[in-house]
Amino acid sequence: MTTTVLKAARWADVEAGVVRTPAVVVVGDNRIQAVNPEREPDGATVIDLGDVTLLPGLMDMELNLLIGGPGGPEGLPSPMHGVQDDPAYRTLRGAVNARTTLDAGFTTVRNLGLMVKTGGYLLDVALQRAIDQGWHAGPRIYPAGHAVTPYGGHLDPTVFQRLAPGIMPLSVAEGIANGVDEVRACVRYQVRHGAKLIKVSASGGVMSHSTAPGAQQYSDDEFAAIADEAHRAGVRVAAHAVGDSAIRACIRAGIDCIEHGFLATDETIQMMVDHGTFLVSTTYLTEAMAVDRIAPELRKKAEVVFPQAQAMLPKAIAAGVRIACGTDAPAVPHGQNAKELCALVSRGMTPMQALRAATITSAELIQADDELGRLAPGYLADIIAVNGDPSEDIATTLDVRFVMKDGVVHLGIQDGGRDG
Repeated sequence: MTTTVLKAARWADVEAGVVRTPAVVVVGDNRIQAVNPEREPDGATVIDLGDVTLLPGLMDMELNLLIGGPGGPEGLPSPMHGVQDDPAYRTLRGAVNARTTLDAGFTTVRNLGLMVKTGGYLLDVALQRAIDQGWHAGPRIYPAGHAVTPYGGHLDPTVFQRLAPGIMPLSVAEGIANGVDEVRACVRYQVRHGAKLIKVSASGGVMSHSTAPGAQQYSDDEFAAIADEAHRAGVRVAAHAVGDSAIRACIRAGIDCIEHGFLATDETIQMMVDHGTFLVSTTYLTEAMAVDRIAPELRKKAEVVFPQAQAMLPKAIAAGVRIACGTDAPAVPHGQNAKELCALVSRGMTPMQALRAATITSAELIQADDELGRLAPGYLADIIAVNGDPSEDIATTLDVRFVMKDGVVHLGIQDGGRDG
């Protein structure tokens, strides 16, 4: 067993909600062996990181590595849903975005879910396999495959650019599913080809030429069929749900996680608490998205929805909803994921609560809280270092100086770290 000892001024005990000093973390192969042991192991490789704080690897529960990132016009983001990019080119771009995300200190992500034409190939599963096999550096990916959406729904790729009929035919394998039989077949296809969870388009959204943001897009029977099919296969379901009625329908159907939840009423927030439903609020995008550069009709939706979303989240925090961290990158540029933590604090979380959302609660959401999300013996050695004390200033998470994932160092202080 290869043994490494990490030393630093401080470490974040996220479970207890405190930053402790000093930090001595013993890593054996890919797991943490001890934290501040009485005696350091003989013959270990020692990495002294100095005046930094060690944290568990951060997690982003809502992003899409296959869109955004490099490859667009100079000074502009790449086409999010452009029809020019073939699946191979998209996957190569996803590999770049994966490395950018890892260097930002995010060692585990959910890719939720594909909304591009691929011919049925699950590009996020392919990227996950390449990273897992060590071919490329990137975060641990929980892929959803293609988002399950009705024809004309928010995650139907043809509605982002308002394509004419017949321009981009899409199959059930690519996520377009109408009716109970088709949604069951669509879920089965994604799981068969490697999806670790299911993403469903439950309501309209802001950035598509689809229905109103609050409009429920699947019937209660279809939601129930999606949840049943996924749960019997042992995977969870995440729902893009902006509208209140859609959120309620998802909770009733047993869907595990609400993405966004922007228009949830007080009663629906309490319903999430009562059912233990997770919320990934993606709150930073409501203040950071360049709405001045989108179509006028989409801008009008954003001007109505985003202020309500910003008012909803403090209520959800106060009520005790299980909130996990997610950015909806590239709505927030890849690599700037930690700005979501700053936004969570601005909405009412303490810095340690925000860190918990990006570690322990996110690990619970992906059912990996027995090996991810903590600096503790037996847990996977996903460890990052930030320049400062995040319990006093959450913005220190934008200044990542060291990244270890699965016991392998991917970014070191000798490399200059990463200045957010």
